[in-house]
Amino acid sequence: MVETDAPPEASDALTRIERLAVRLARATNETDLGVQVQDKFLRSFTYSLVRACLGNRTLYEGLDDVIAMNPDRGVVFATNHRSFFDQFAVLLGLYLTGTPWCRTIRFPVRSNFFYERPLGMVINHAIAGGVMYPPIFRQAERASFNKDAIDRLIKLLAEPGVVIGVHPEGTRGKGPDPYEMLPAQPGIGQIALNAKPIVLPVFIQGLSNNFAGDVRDNYKPGIRRERPIIVVMGQPVDYSSLTTSKPRPTLYKKCADLIRARILELAPRERELRAQCVAGEIGDDDPRWVVNRPHSAVYAALRA
Repeated sequence: MVETDAPPEASDALTRIERLAVRLARATNETDLGVQVQDKFLRSFTYSLVRACLGNRTLYEGLDDVIAMNPDRGVVFATNHRSFFDQFAVLLGLYLTGTPWCRTIRFPVRSNFFYERPLGMVINHAIAGGVMYPPIFRQAERASFNKDAIDRLIKLLAEPGVVIGVHPEGTRGKGPDPYEMLPAQPGIGQIALNAKPIVLPVFIQGLSNNFAGDVRDNYKPGIRRERPIIVVMGQPVDYSSLTTSKPRPTLYKKCADLIRARILELAPRERELRAQCVAGEIGDDDPRWVVNRPHSAVYAALRA
């Protein structure tokens, strides 16, 4: 397990609610008992909730290649960011299909809601099992805390079976064109060049930030034709040319830009799939609609 004590300089800069949220999250994500309880919770309650909210209208491409992987280290799913719920579409695909190598999931998140407000802390743990961890703080005086968060992710990714879901943009894109991405932040490059995980680009489109609306749409007749959620998973990013030199900030940014570019390369395929859905060319019995695929009974038994 990763060392769970916060650096004193970071801890001193936190408010009371932030300290409580961080301590609870570390107990959940970095102790043996916490991880075991979290895993059961995610694979039962959280997974069932996400499937009930999104499953009927979610189409995956590239998921079979992901399932067939046998990674010898951690895996980073790098996705574009238009909705608060993007990464949970990744979780749905991995858990519903019983991806055998996926053992642990973490979604690093900006702290301004889930760690700075009591309601955010409750949602993170009561609905998402505390999986939105570690927090990334915006304030300059918390820089040491953010460095600590990056170090923890790097250590986690040395372990096979660890999945980290990240957004290279660092924040949601709110512009009118859902096929554009904000500039990549260097954090994902720093993680990649120091941990050397497998980095999978993912382009997701179709989710909104209206949770109630997305749930309602999931049960609307014809929604797969009108507003499908499409998740396109690409092949691993080859960033090996950037690993021959000592990691440094300029390389972090270059690596982050490369990962962003690979995500955007998946956008035309998402457009094509969306057009096929609208035209009725992808049938409701197509196995790419992930709810048509049975959950692996063998894998479920192994995890019981």
